[in-house]
Amino acid sequence: MVRSLPRSIAFYRDSLGLPLLFEAPPKLAFFRCNSVRLMLSEGEKQSSNSPSTTVIYFKAAPLQKIHSELLQRGATFEEPPHLVAQMPDHELWMAFFRDPDGHPFGLMEEVRP
Repeated sequence: MVRSLPRSIAFYRDSLGLPLLFEAPPKLAFFRCNSVRLMLSEGEKQSSNSPSTTVIYFKAAPLQKIHSELLQRGATFEEPPHLVAQMPDHELWMAFFRDPDGHPFGLMEEVRP
């Protein structure tokens, strides 16, 4: 749920670059996210005491380049891309940001030697 559908449409379309499929009454917007359809609905303000705990992760390679591009488009990251796990066959790098309503998202890249 989002507080302002126009603001969220601008963020998801312009900052993240997700294709807007269509808007539908009452106050819905649908985006294409590869093979997933993301629906946003406008509703009452969320309580600041109940932040979203669901995180959508996007594979993003090369992570540093995509991070820079999203910063230029207005996304605000919690911290720069960083190593989160050393796996047997790759390193897992991530960066996290939030949409205008505080919903968390993660970018991840599996870096192989």
